[in-house]
Amino acid sequence: MTLTYPLVNLSTRAAVTTKKEDLSLHQALVKTVKEQGLSGLYSGLGSSIFGIAVTNGVYYAAYEETRAWLIKRRKTPSANSALSTGEGIVAGLIAGSICTILTNPIWTVQAYQSTRAVASADGEKKKGPSAIESFKAIIKADGVKGLWRGIGPALILVINPVIQYTVFERMVSALLNWRAKRAPASAKAGPTGRSALTDWDLFVLGALSKLIATGSSYPILVVKSRLQAATHKYKSSLTAIVQILKTEGISGLYAGLGPKLLQSALTAAFLFVAQRRIYEAVKGLVTAAATKRAAVRA
Repeated sequence: MTLTYPLVNLSTRAAVTTKKEDLSLHQALVKTVKEQGLSGLYSGLGSSIFGIAVTNGVYYAAYEETRAWLIKRRKTPSANSALSTGEGIVAGLIAGSICTILTNPIWTVQAYQSTRAVASADGEKKKGPSAIESFKAIIKADGVKGLWRGIGPALILVINPVIQYTVFERMVSALLNWRAKRAPASAKAGPTGRSALTDWDLFVLGALSKLIATGSSYPILVVKSRLQAATHKYKSSLTAIVQILKTEGISGLYAGLGPKLLQSALTAAFLFVAQRRIYEAVKGLVTAAATKRAAVRA
């Protein structure tokens, strides 16, 4: 998130504005720096770092627990088995719904921070509101329920990680099967299953799966961003879609798609690689500690 945040920021701003500027990614980057300084690219970063940490923690915990439960229900359970398409959808829906409900306030604050400098700067450089100031402003305007603005489309977007992880699981399975068929007999004594995947494999598969997921659900993300940022007075998600189509056309539902696709792909790619490396490091530490305790007892 830290590496790719300027792309998150530019995408969110493009998604919530109705002004037809048709700027390229480079032009939007230059314009933001010129009007708001380099810090303008990072408005809302603190909220996003906190949000992504909580979101991934909750999501992965719920997903892995659901995955383990689904595997145990099989007649011949195996800890290393990949989930079927149906199982992946169930696990993703459960994990995503729990995660969305719990973390929506964080992303409402982030969207408010990210867009307020644009909405109120009027051509002058202006530092955006802090997370605390954004939180207070949302509460003052709409009460506590304002923190859950956009929860409808956010829950619909639960399908995004479902698509991502289902596609990822299928691509992993296809890649491993393809390599198993091509591998010589002498190579079959090496690592098997997911442990045979390289960091580059995870990087590419993670990026591809996220590209497919984000591209297929992006219009809902635009609606969610506009509701959370509250820069438009839409009564509901359906009203927002109708109004966007009426005033901006179909292109309005895909505003900011370019930087979002790039950011999503890079974030997912880094995430899959980092998750594996952190997992292996922690597992190694736990194993070493267990071995040490066993040696002391002996």
